[in-house]
Amino acid sequence: MHLAQLNIAKAKYSLEAPEIKEFVDNLAPVNNLAESSEGFIWRLKDENGDATNIQAFSDPDVIVNMSVWDSTDALKNFMFRTHHRNFLRRKKEWFHNIPEDSYVLWWVPLGHVPTIEEAVEKLDFLRSNGDTPNAFTFKSNFSASEFLENDF
Repeated sequence: MHLAQLNIAKAKYSLEAPEIKEFVDNLAPVNNLAESSEGFIWRLKDENGDATNIQAFSDPDVIVNMSVWDSTDALKNFMFRTHHRNFLRRKKEWFHNIPEDSYVLWWVPLGHVPTIEEAVEKLDFLRSNGDTPNAFTFKSNFSASEFLENDF
């Protein structure tokens, strides 16, 4: 099994605005860093190489990031032990606080490429049911075997 993740953020500014320029200018370098990181499998992107133009929600200010990793450790290493962590620390500069869960993790079979619709369903499931082996956060960090033991 591989680990899929969806992360959403509601931008405070248009992506063309000078207030968010530093974030936008670093999308390609951070995405390239992800792709070269140990354990990286796949990420959602459009013809421009990122996912900022992919509308998964009715609110046009909500942007998505979705990727697949070979383990939770690989994803955590990228998120918290690379240049990416500097942008996590500054997210309040560019994005509104989302009171509900803004990310979800779930296990997928090897070779499966999740759709954005699948990811939104997982986020909705998490928001409705809390952390379960079917859809969870780093707080619970369910294993692939725990997912396989449950019937969702």
